[in-house]
Amino acid sequence: MTNKTILLVEDNADDEALTLRALKRSNIGTKVFVVRDGQEALDFLFCMNKYADRNRSEMPELTLLDIKLPKVGGLEVLRRIRAEEHMRGLPIVILSSSNEEQDVVEAYRRGANSYVRKSINFIQFMEAIQQLGWYWMELNQPLPD
Repeated sequence: MTNKTILLVEDNADDEALTLRALKRSNIGTKVFVVRDGQEALDFLFCMNKYADRNRSEMPELTLLDIKLPKVGGLEVLRRIRAEEHMRGLPIVILSSSNEEQDVVEAYRRGANSYVRKSINFIQFMEAIQQLGWYWMELNQPLPD
């Protein structure tokens, strides 16, 4: 078990539940924080509003970010994160149902580490999330502090 954390930015309750279930099944021992819109993601990461008391030095080891979000879109969230020097090393995986080429290109242009399309097939979705969790939380060597 580890003390690592994942920030899941997801507005779809079904996708949230499936993602949490898959991460739990992967047995990587992570804590998952869930926020449901782009503004809440920014508040969490920048320790603002209801997250003002969160310890700024305790950043998630991975952010799973949807593109189509209410309030602030995922690509704008990504842009704002990458604009901050101290957050440029934060691994961000776009997890989206969009397979539009312009979304993929723009996500990488703005600094996404990976772009994963959500499968509509339950088993494939579960396997993809488990593999993501295992890779980013166990195999990947993060940027040193």
